[in-house]
Amino acid sequence: MKNLKLIALSIIMISAISCKDSKKSTEETTTDVETTTPQTTEGTYSVINDSTKVSFVAYKTTDKVAVGGTFKEITLTNTGEGKTALEALNGTKFNIPVSSLFTNDVTGTRDPKILKFFFGAMKNTTLIDGEFKVAADNTCSIDVTLNGKTANIPLKYTENSDTNASFDGVMNLENWDALAAVASINKACEALHTGKDGVSKTWSEVAVHADVLFNKK
Repeated sequence: MKNLKLIALSIIMISAISCKDSKKSTEETTTDVETTTPQTTEGTYSVINDSTKVSFVAYKTTDKVAVGGTFKEITLTNTGEGKTALEALNGTKFNIPVSSLFTNDVTGTRDPKILKFFFGAMKNTTLIDGEFKVAADNTCSIDVTLNGKTANIPLKYTENSDTNASFDGVMNLENWDALAAVASINKACEALHTGKDGVSKTWSEVAVHADVLFNKK
């Protein structure tokens, strides 16, 4: 009888330890899982129209030297409300006057060259038009119309705070049949776009960035 009691006690202790280890394992697994959905808290979100900022980084020389700039004006239309920031943005349309280009060039010569030899070498480029899109899995992108053609740019979404988000993507200008415009600006800036290897190059790849603020009720 004494031996039976000892065996029963051992079984109870082993079961308790096993349950504890199992719970710990579950907690560790849960902690390791990365959440891909937006972490916005419950509420009603809407875009603050005049707060959106758009910037870009273009590249020159074979060393891929960055040249940054912004567009000082952007108009949003078709804005709505949503339970998340992304839902509020979905379907929002925008247009950007290319004349609002600003690259902070102290010589004052860069912006006029870009407007004349890059945008001026394309069709219908008074405005850059687009629409923000959100898929069912919360991936987002923008349709951009430039040079008379519309193409899509996938975006990386970063939630900086509950009411502040940023978006990053890469615009490959060949998707807008704009390589002639790239060649045009490269020719106009041939000396400035020549690197140590003696080669003049303007990249067709442009990094795009946007910061968006939201109201939350």
